[in-house]
Amino acid sequence: MKSTQYSEKTLDHFRNPRNVGVLEGDDVASGRVGNPTCGDLMEVFIKVEDDRIVDAKFRTFGCGSAIATSSMTTEMVKGMTLDEAMELTRDDVATELDGLPPIKMHCSNLAADALHEAIKAYRARENPDEAVPKKSDYEEPTCVIVGQDKFLDKGVYLEVSDLEDFSDQRVLVLHTGDESVEAALEITSQTDRVVLLTPEKEIVTTETLKDELARSSVKVITESRILEIRGEFEVEKVLVHNLDEDEQYELFVDAVIIIE
Repeated sequence: MKSTQYSEKTLDHFRNPRNVGVLEGDDVASGRVGNPTCGDLMEVFIKVEDDRIVDAKFRTFGCGSAIATSSMTTEMVKGMTLDEAMELTRDDVATELDGLPPIKMHCSNLAADALHEAIKAYRARENPDEAVPKKSDYEEPTCVIVGQDKFLDKGVYLEVSDLEDFSDQRVLVLHTGDESVEAALEITSQTDRVVLLTPEKEIVTTETLKDELARSSVKVITESRILEIRGEFEVEKVLVHNLDEDEQYELFVDAVIIIE
């Protein structure tokens, strides 16, 4: 993180994050959101007494901005009523951090959304008769990988329509849900060089697909995300960030599948 791009307050919350950890108990609820393309995942825990948040903690799996915004969000909501906390926005968090680069507003500034999910979970549990199933207000943020548009239809695929396109190729599938797992498994009928990449510690999917994946030739790479797709006229390789070791490396591939 460069000081020319991030405020000193943002850098401070990144280097010295507040409220890291989890909360447990009958008066605790949690909310989790994430962007599988960017690799940023946030989980916020709140402890509630008399309809007021008395404590908050977080776990974040992502970049420095994700850590800083999660840290600031948990600081801001302590002492707020649930109604007040539901009004907290991404812009409020960014303003309190003295600003964020525009791209980070959408990819990494998700802690307020996780907070709202935690409040909804708490209210649904406390008042089950009043809880009405509905689509979450949270919208999955978009985050285009560097080079994604450049190589669209030149090795980058947003869907799998013809399996023969991947015959004998080195294929990297970005894990974005069950459909991406199914695609990786299907492509093994054309090539035994299929990689499924996820920012999480394991592939989160159904038990059936987990079993199929374990029996397949698909190589799973965890705790990693794609930073850039590279090549001259078509896809040749990708730059991968190993989130666990905080290291970057290049992986040679012929096709990248990003099912949105």
